[in-house]
Amino acid sequence: MSFKVKFWGTRGTIACPGPHHLAFGGNTSCVEVSMGGKRVIFDLGTGVRNLGKWFMRKQVKDATILLSHTHWDHIHGFPFFTPAFAEGYRFTIMAGHLDSGLKIENVLAGQMTHPFFPVPIDIMKARIEYVDFRGGDGFSIGNNIRVRTTALNHPDGATGYRVDYQGKSLCYITDTEHVPGKPDQNILSLVEGADVMIYDSTYTDAEFPAKRGWGHSTWQEGMRLARAANVKRLAIFHHDPDHEDHFMEEIEASALAAWAGCFVSRDNMRVNLI
Repeated sequence: MSFKVKFWGTRGTIACPGPHHLAFGGNTSCVEVSMGGKRVIFDLGTGVRNLGKWFMRKQVKDATILLSHTHWDHIHGFPFFTPAFAEGYRFTIMAGHLDSGLKIENVLAGQMTHPFFPVPIDIMKARIEYVDFRGGDGFSIGNNIRVRTTALNHPDGATGYRVDYQGKSLCYITDTEHVPGKPDQNILSLVEGADVMIYDSTYTDAEFPAKRGWGHSTWQEGMRLARAANVKRLAIFHHDPDHEDHFMEEIEASALAAWAGCFVSRDNMRVNLI
């Protein structure tokens, strides 16, 4: 019995490799969760490339992929996810934010068409099932793993997730924009009492006024939500690419001084719930 989390990509907006992003990482959103022999992947940012290489080495051949939404930084690692091109692998890709008749299979296929990408999605040899649902739905993914969802406040929509297993819970809440002074009741209801909440902390409160309408939140708002909902630990996540290591260190120091229950996520960081 285990409930383990690994961060493969913790940036938002765009990947930012380079000497000023070494301590916290430059890959975009991708988080792997292992529970009772099952694998769940949150988002398909550039971090999923390294995850895919690890799956190939370890012969991990089955996973459920839960997408927050389909903006580039959350899906542009998919065409470089090596196991998707290999026979004998099986993946279920789920999304709950699309409307107007759009299907997640068509959206992912669209980024692999001329003139954007050299090979089509049909070249993938893994068995891939595409599932669309509505934000607010709940479902099971086997082995007593229960998933609850909610709609988030983001341009084009996004979905927040809560995964419960063996009395422990993990919430993945990105991308979302808060309204100052009005805690998001959808999020509060979903994350109540969670062991860990991974939260969109793209900006600081000082930066936020200039970024209204961009669809993101702050680490301070994440902390306010976590405290209001009795969340045990807050993972500061989806770092702005302009927040270089020295700035991230300042955020980390300020956050820890404000509340010992938080931590700043880094590429390749591991967290065990069980």
